[in-house]
Amino acid sequence: MSSLSRREFGSQSLSSLSPIVASTLLPSLLSSPSLGNTHRRIRVGQIGTKHGHASGKFETLTKLSEHFEVVGVVEEDAAQRDRVQKTAPFQSCTWLTVDQLLSQPGLQLVLIETEIDQLLNMAEKCLRASLHVHLDKPAGASMEQFQRVAKVATETKRIIQLGYMFRSNPAFQFLFKAVKQGWLGEVFEIHGVISKKLASSDRADPTRYRGGSMFELGCHLIDAVVTILGKPQSITPFNTKTTPEVDQLNDNCLSVFRYPKATASIRSSMVEIDGGRRRQLVVCGTKGTIEILPLEPPQLTLTLEQAIGGFRKGTQNVELPKMTGRYDGDLLSLVSAIRGENEYPYSLQHDLTVQECVLKASEMF
Repeated sequence: MSSLSRREFGSQSLSSLSPIVASTLLPSLLSSPSLGNTHRRIRVGQIGTKHGHASGKFETLTKLSEHFEVVGVVEEDAAQRDRVQKTAPFQSCTWLTVDQLLSQPGLQLVLIETEIDQLLNMAEKCLRASLHVHLDKPAGASMEQFQRVAKVATETKRIIQLGYMFRSNPAFQFLFKAVKQGWLGEVFEIHGVISKKLASSDRADPTRYRGGSMFELGCHLIDAVVTILGKPQSITPFNTKTTPEVDQLNDNCLSVFRYPKATASIRSSMVEIDGGRRRQLVVCGTKGTIEILPLEPPQLTLTLEQAIGGFRKGTQNVELPKMTGRYDGDLLSLVSAIRGENEYPYSLQHDLTVQECVLKASEMF
Protein backbone atom coordinates (compact mmCIF):
# COMPACT_ATOMS: atom_id res chain seq x y z
CA MET A 1 0.00 0.00 0.00
CA SER A 2 1.34 3.45 -0.87
CA SER A 3 2.46 5.70 1.95
CA LEU A 4 2.58 9.46 2.50
CA SER A 5 5.70 11.44 3.24
CA ARG A 6 5.70 13.51 6.43
CA ARG A 7 5.10 16.71 4.39
CA GLU A 8 2.35 15.19 2.24
CA PHE A 9 0.63 13.77 5.31
CA GLY A 10 -0.39 17.20 6.59
CA SER A 11 -2.04 18.36 3.39
CA GLN A 12 -3.43 15.39 1.46
CA SER A 13 -7.14 14.60 1.79
CA LEU A 14 -8.21 11.13 2.85
CA SER A 15 -10.41 8.53 1.22
CA SER A 16 -13.03 6.98 3.44
CA LEU A 17 -12.14 4.61 6.25
CA SER A 18 -15.43 2.83 6.86
CA PRO A 19 -17.82 2.35 3.92
CA ILE A 20 -20.25 4.89 5.36
CA VAL A 21 -17.88 7.86 5.54
CA ALA A 22 -17.87 10.09 2.46
CA SER A 23 -15.02 9.88 0.00
CA THR A 24 -12.92 12.75 1.31
CA LEU A 25 -12.17 13.89 4.86
CA LEU A 26 -11.52 17.52 5.68
CA PRO A 27 -8.92 19.26 3.54
CA SER A 28 -6.73 21.76 5.31
CA LEU A 29 -9.01 24.78 5.49
CA LEU A 30 -7.45 26.69 8.33
CA SER A 31 -4.54 27.70 6.09
CA SER A 32 -6.69 28.77 3.11
CA PRO A 33 -7.06 32.57 3.27
CA SER A 34 -8.44 32.63 -0.28
CA LEU A 35 -11.77 31.25 0.92
CA GLY A 36 -12.84 34.53 2.42
CA ASN A 37 -11.45 36.64 -0.39
CA THR A 38 -13.07 34.94 -3.38
CA HIS A 39 -16.52 34.01 -2.11
CA ARG A 40 -19.49 35.77 -0.62
CA ARG A 41 -19.91 35.22 3.12
CA ILE A 42 -22.40 32.61 4.32
CA ARG A 43 -25.45 34.19 6.01
CA VAL A 44 -25.97 32.26 9.24
CA GLY A 45 -28.09 32.31 12.39
CA GLN A 46 -28.12 30.33 15.61
CA ILE A 47 -31.10 28.81 17.40
CA GLY A 48 -30.56 28.16 21.08
CA THR A 49 -27.97 29.03 23.73
CA LYS A 50 -28.47 26.20 26.23
CA HIS A 51 -26.32 23.50 24.66
CA GLY A 52 -22.90 23.07 26.23
CA HIS A 53 -21.21 24.15 22.99
CA ALA A 54 -23.54 27.07 22.21
CA SER A 55 -21.35 29.90 23.43
CA GLY A 56 -18.22 28.51 21.80
CA LYS A 57 -19.96 27.98 18.47
CA PHE A 58 -21.33 31.52 18.36
CA GLU A 59 -17.95 32.94 19.34
CA THR A 60 -16.41 30.99 16.45
CA LEU A 61 -18.97 32.37 13.99
CA THR A 62 -18.16 35.94 15.01
CA LYS A 63 -14.42 35.28 14.93
CA LEU A 64 -14.62 33.86 11.40
CA SER A 65 -16.31 37.00 10.11
CA GLU A 66 -14.59 36.76 6.72
CA HIS A 67 -16.59 33.57 6.12
CA PHE A 68 -19.83 34.18 8.06
CA GLU A 69 -22.36 36.99 8.20
CA VAL A 70 -24.30 36.45 11.43
CA VAL A 71 -27.89 37.67 11.12
CA GLY A 72 -29.13 36.85 14.62
CA VAL A 73 -29.72 34.45 17.49
CA VAL A 74 -32.90 32.81 18.77
CA GLU A 75 -33.46 32.04 22.44
CA GLU A 76 -37.10 31.29 23.25
CA ASP A 77 -36.53 31.09 27.02
CA ALA A 78 -36.74 34.73 28.15
CA ALA A 79 -34.89 34.09 31.42
CA GLN A 80 -32.06 32.35 29.59
CA ARG A 81 -31.89 35.17 27.03
CA ASP A 82 -31.66 37.75 29.82
CA ARG A 83 -28.75 35.82 31.33
CA VAL A 84 -26.67 35.24 28.22
CA GLN A 85 -27.15 38.63 26.55
CA LYS A 86 -25.08 40.11 29.34
CA THR A 87 -22.18 37.76 28.62
CA ALA A 88 -19.65 37.40 25.85
CA PRO A 89 -20.06 36.57 23.02
CA PHE A 90 -23.80 37.42 22.95
CA GLN A 91 -23.63 41.01 24.19
CA SER A 92 -23.94 42.68 20.80
CA CYS A 93 -25.96 40.10 18.86
CA THR A 94 -29.40 40.62 17.30
CA TRP A 95 -32.16 38.62 19.02
CA LEU A 96 -34.87 37.15 16.78
CA THR A 97 -37.76 34.73 16.97
CA VAL A 98 -37.55 31.46 15.03
CA ASP A 99 -39.91 32.79 12.36
CA GLN A 100 -37.97 36.05 12.06
CA LEU A 101 -34.70 34.17 11.65
CA LEU A 102 -36.02 31.75 9.05
CA SER A 103 -37.48 34.61 7.01
CA GLN A 104 -34.17 36.47 6.77
CA PRO A 105 -33.32 37.03 3.08
CA GLY A 106 -30.38 35.00 1.83
CA LEU A 107 -30.10 32.88 4.97
CA GLN A 108 -28.21 29.67 4.15
CA LEU A 109 -27.19 28.04 7.42
CA VAL A 110 -28.51 27.65 10.96
CA LEU A 111 -26.61 26.34 13.97
CA ILE A 112 -28.91 24.39 16.33
CA GLU A 113 -27.68 24.82 19.92
CA THR A 114 -30.78 24.13 21.98
CA GLU A 115 -31.22 21.65 24.77
CA ILE A 116 -30.88 18.12 23.43
CA ASP A 117 -34.60 17.32 23.47
CA GLN A 118 -35.27 20.23 21.07
CA LEU A 119 -32.37 19.70 18.65
CA LEU A 120 -34.23 17.55 16.12
CA ASN A 121 -37.44 19.59 16.20
CA MET A 122 -35.52 22.71 15.26
CA ALA A 123 -33.35 20.90 12.73
CA GLU A 124 -36.39 19.59 10.87
CA LYS A 125 -37.96 23.05 10.82
CA CYS A 126 -34.80 24.54 9.32
CA LEU A 127 -34.34 21.78 6.75
CA ARG A 128 -37.94 22.17 5.59
CA ALA A 129 -37.09 25.83 5.05
CA SER A 130 -34.30 24.61 2.70
CA LEU A 131 -31.49 25.63 5.05
CA HIS A 132 -28.28 23.80 5.81
CA VAL A 133 -27.96 22.78 9.47
CA HIS A 134 -25.16 22.42 11.96
CA LEU A 135 -26.76 20.14 14.56
CA ASP A 136 -24.99 19.85 17.85
CA LYS A 137 -24.46 16.44 19.37
CA PRO A 138 -25.82 13.94 20.13
CA ALA A 139 -28.58 13.93 17.50
CA GLY A 140 -31.48 13.82 19.96
CA ALA A 141 -32.85 10.89 21.92
CA SER A 142 -35.09 9.30 19.26
CA MET A 143 -33.61 7.19 16.48
CA GLU A 144 -36.90 7.29 14.60
CA GLN A 145 -36.99 11.08 14.69
CA PHE A 146 -33.40 11.42 13.52
CA GLN A 147 -34.14 9.05 10.63
CA ARG A 148 -37.04 11.29 9.65
CA VAL A 149 -34.88 14.41 9.85
CA ALA A 150 -32.19 12.74 7.75
CA LYS A 151 -34.83 11.91 5.14
CA VAL A 152 -35.86 15.56 5.00
CA ALA A 153 -32.22 16.54 4.48
CA THR A 154 -31.99 14.10 1.59
CA GLU A 155 -35.20 15.37 0.02
CA THR A 156 -34.19 19.03 0.32
CA LYS A 157 -30.56 18.31 -0.65
CA ARG A 158 -29.28 20.12 2.41
CA ILE A 159 -26.36 19.28 4.66
CA ILE A 160 -26.66 18.19 8.27
CA GLN A 161 -23.35 18.62 10.06
CA LEU A 162 -23.15 16.91 13.45
CA GLY A 163 -21.20 18.77 16.13
CA TYR A 164 -18.52 16.13 16.67
CA MET A 165 -15.62 18.53 17.13
CA PHE A 166 -12.85 15.93 17.08
CA ARG A 167 -13.44 15.35 13.37
CA SER A 168 -11.31 18.42 12.63
CA ASN A 169 -8.88 17.92 15.52
CA PRO A 170 -5.43 17.53 13.88
CA ALA A 171 -4.57 14.47 15.98
CA PHE A 172 -7.73 12.68 14.85
CA GLN A 173 -7.08 13.66 11.24
CA PHE A 174 -3.56 12.25 11.51
CA LEU A 175 -5.00 9.06 13.02
CA PHE A 176 -7.62 8.60 10.31
CA LYS A 177 -5.02 9.10 7.58
CA ALA A 178 -2.58 6.70 9.21
CA VAL A 179 -5.24 4.01 9.41
CA LYS A 180 -6.26 4.57 5.80
CA GLN A 181 -2.68 4.42 4.56
CA GLY A 182 -2.15 1.12 6.40
CA TRP A 183 0.56 2.45 8.69
CA LEU A 184 -0.95 0.63 11.67
CA GLY A 185 -1.76 -2.58 9.79
CA GLU A 186 -5.08 -4.17 10.70
CA VAL A 187 -6.71 -2.40 13.63
CA PHE A 188 -7.62 -4.89 16.36
CA GLU A 189 -8.15 -2.66 19.41
CA ILE A 190 -9.46 0.81 20.19
CA HIS A 191 -9.66 2.23 23.70
CA GLY A 192 -11.06 5.65 24.54
CA VAL A 193 -11.72 7.67 27.69
CA ILE A 194 -13.63 10.94 27.88
CA SER A 195 -14.69 12.16 31.30
CA LYS A 196 -15.24 15.23 33.45
CA LYS A 197 -16.47 16.30 36.88
CA LEU A 198 -20.12 17.37 36.67
CA ALA A 199 -21.30 20.08 39.03
CA SER A 200 -23.90 18.97 41.56
CA SER A 201 -26.35 21.56 40.26
CA ASP A 202 -26.22 20.02 36.76
CA ARG A 203 -26.85 16.44 37.84
CA ALA A 204 -30.56 17.10 38.28
CA ASP A 205 -31.08 18.00 34.59
CA PRO A 206 -33.09 14.99 33.33
CA THR A 207 -33.35 16.30 29.76
CA ARG A 208 -29.67 16.81 29.09
CA TYR A 209 -28.30 13.84 30.98
CA ARG A 210 -30.94 11.14 30.83
CA GLY A 211 -28.63 9.05 28.65
CA GLY A 212 -25.79 9.43 31.10
CA SER A 213 -22.17 10.18 30.48
CA MET A 214 -21.93 7.84 27.47
CA PHE A 215 -24.70 9.81 25.74
CA GLU A 216 -23.35 13.26 26.59
CA LEU A 217 -19.59 12.68 26.24
CA GLY A 218 -18.90 9.19 24.94
CA CYS A 219 -20.67 10.03 21.67
CA HIS A 220 -17.56 11.95 20.53
CA LEU A 221 -15.36 8.86 20.66
CA ILE A 222 -18.08 6.57 19.33
CA ASP A 223 -18.03 8.76 16.22
CA ALA A 224 -14.29 8.08 15.86
CA VAL A 225 -14.73 4.32 16.38
CA VAL A 226 -17.35 4.15 13.63
CA THR A 227 -15.15 6.25 11.35
CA ILE A 228 -12.33 3.71 11.72
CA LEU A 229 -14.15 0.38 12.01
CA GLY A 230 -17.69 1.01 10.74
CA LYS A 231 -20.80 -0.48 12.29
CA PRO A 232 -20.11 -3.05 15.04
CA GLN A 233 -21.60 -6.51 15.26
CA SER A 234 -22.76 -5.78 18.80
CA ILE A 235 -22.53 -3.24 21.61
CA THR A 236 -22.52 -4.22 25.27
CA PRO A 237 -23.02 -1.35 27.76
CA PHE A 238 -21.98 -1.41 31.42
CA ASN A 239 -23.46 1.83 32.73
CA THR A 240 -23.52 2.47 36.46
CA LYS A 241 -24.55 5.09 39.03
CA THR A 242 -22.02 6.20 41.63
CA THR A 243 -24.66 7.78 43.90
CA PRO A 244 -27.98 5.94 43.33
CA GLU A 245 -29.17 7.13 46.72
CA VAL A 246 -28.98 10.72 45.43
CA ASP A 247 -29.99 10.51 41.75
CA GLN A 248 -30.37 8.10 38.85
CA LEU A 249 -27.65 9.52 36.60
CA ASN A 250 -25.49 6.95 34.82
CA ASP A 251 -22.27 8.80 35.57
CA ASN A 252 -19.78 5.93 35.24
CA CYS A 253 -20.11 4.26 31.84
CA LEU A 254 -18.35 1.64 29.76
CA SER A 255 -19.38 0.25 26.38
CA VAL A 256 -17.70 -2.56 24.45
CA PHE A 257 -18.00 -2.65 20.66
CA ARG A 258 -17.46 -6.01 19.00
CA TYR A 259 -16.22 -6.44 15.42
CA PRO A 260 -15.22 -9.59 13.50
CA LYS A 261 -11.52 -9.00 14.16
CA ALA A 262 -11.48 -6.14 16.65
CA THR A 263 -12.92 -4.75 19.86
CA ALA A 264 -13.35 -1.18 21.03
CA SER A 265 -13.98 0.05 24.56
CA ILE A 266 -15.21 3.53 25.43
CA ARG A 267 -15.24 4.79 29.02
CA SER A 268 -16.93 7.98 30.15
CA SER A 269 -17.67 9.32 33.59
CA MET A 270 -18.95 12.54 35.10
CA VAL A 271 -17.20 12.13 38.44
CA GLU A 272 -13.52 12.24 37.50
CA ILE A 273 -11.48 15.06 39.01
CA ASP A 274 -9.77 17.01 36.21
CA GLY A 275 -11.11 14.46 33.75
CA GLY A 276 -10.01 16.44 30.72
CA ARG A 277 -6.37 15.73 31.55
CA ARG A 278 -6.86 11.98 31.00
CA ARG A 279 -9.10 12.10 27.92
CA GLN A 280 -7.52 9.78 25.40
CA LEU A 281 -7.90 7.57 22.35
CA VAL A 282 -5.59 4.63 21.64
CA VAL A 283 -5.73 2.70 18.36
CA CYS A 284 -3.68 -0.49 18.05
CA GLY A 285 -2.96 -2.30 14.83
CA THR A 286 -0.78 -5.22 13.78
CA LYS A 287 1.95 -2.81 12.57
CA GLY A 288 1.69 0.08 14.97
CA THR A 289 -0.17 2.11 17.58
CA ILE A 290 -1.35 5.70 17.88
CA GLU A 291 -2.11 7.26 21.27
CA ILE A 292 -3.78 10.66 21.54
CA LEU A 293 -3.41 11.90 25.14
CA PRO A 294 -4.81 14.37 25.99
CA LEU A 295 -7.38 14.99 23.30
CA GLU A 296 -7.25 18.77 23.80
CA PRO A 297 -4.82 20.34 23.22
CA PRO A 298 -3.93 17.20 21.28
CA GLN A 299 -0.71 15.31 21.81
CA LEU A 300 -0.03 12.26 19.63
CA THR A 301 2.43 9.41 20.06
CA LEU A 302 3.15 7.09 17.13
CA THR A 303 4.68 3.63 17.48
CA LEU A 304 5.70 1.78 14.32
CA GLU A 305 7.00 -1.72 13.68
CA GLN A 306 8.88 -0.41 10.64
CA ALA A 307 9.79 3.05 9.37
CA ILE A 308 7.22 4.52 7.01
CA GLY A 309 6.28 7.87 5.48
CA GLY A 310 9.20 9.75 7.00
CA PHE A 311 8.59 8.39 10.50
CA ARG A 312 11.12 6.04 12.07
CA LYS A 313 10.66 2.61 13.57
CA GLY A 314 9.75 2.73 17.26
CA THR A 315 7.94 5.28 19.41
CA GLN A 316 7.96 9.00 18.73
CA ASN A 317 5.98 12.14 19.42
CA VAL A 318 4.36 13.68 16.34
CA GLU A 319 4.29 17.44 15.90
CA LEU A 320 0.75 18.49 14.95
CA PRO A 321 -0.57 21.64 13.27
CA LYS A 322 -1.58 24.22 15.85
CA MET A 323 -5.34 24.59 16.26
CA THR A 324 -6.79 28.08 15.85
CA GLY A 325 -9.97 27.12 17.70
CA ARG A 326 -11.94 24.11 18.84
CA TYR A 327 -14.72 24.49 16.26
CA ASP A 328 -12.94 26.33 13.43
CA GLY A 329 -12.19 23.29 11.29
CA ASP A 330 -15.72 21.89 11.38
CA LEU A 331 -17.37 25.18 10.45
CA LEU A 332 -14.86 25.94 7.70
CA SER A 333 -15.44 22.47 6.26
CA LEU A 334 -19.15 23.23 6.19
CA VAL A 335 -18.51 26.58 4.47
CA SER A 336 -16.51 24.80 1.78
CA ALA A 337 -19.27 22.24 1.22
CA ILE A 338 -22.04 24.85 1.04
CA ARG A 339 -20.03 26.78 -1.54
CA GLY A 340 -19.58 23.60 -3.57
CA GLU A 341 -15.80 23.62 -3.26
CA ASN A 342 -15.56 20.23 -1.56
CA GLU A 343 -17.92 17.35 -0.93
CA TYR A 344 -19.10 17.27 2.68
CA PRO A 345 -16.93 14.53 4.23
CA TYR A 346 -19.42 12.66 6.45
CA SER A 347 -22.43 10.92 4.95
CA LEU A 348 -25.88 10.84 6.50
CA GLN A 349 -25.54 7.07 6.71
CA HIS A 350 -22.43 7.50 8.82
CA ASP A 351 -24.26 9.87 11.17
CA LEU A 352 -27.24 7.52 11.40
CA THR A 353 -24.94 4.64 12.30
CA VAL A 354 -23.16 6.75 14.91
CA GLN A 355 -26.47 7.77 16.45
CA GLU A 356 -27.69 4.18 16.62
CA CYS A 357 -24.44 3.20 18.33
CA VAL A 358 -24.65 6.13 20.77
CA LEU A 359 -28.21 5.23 21.77
CA LYS A 360 -27.36 1.53 22.19
CA ALA A 361 -24.25 2.32 24.22
CA SER A 362 -26.38 4.63 26.38
CA GLU A 363 -29.10 1.96 26.79
CA MET A 364 -31.62 4.22 25.05
CA PHE A 365 -32.34 2.08 21.98
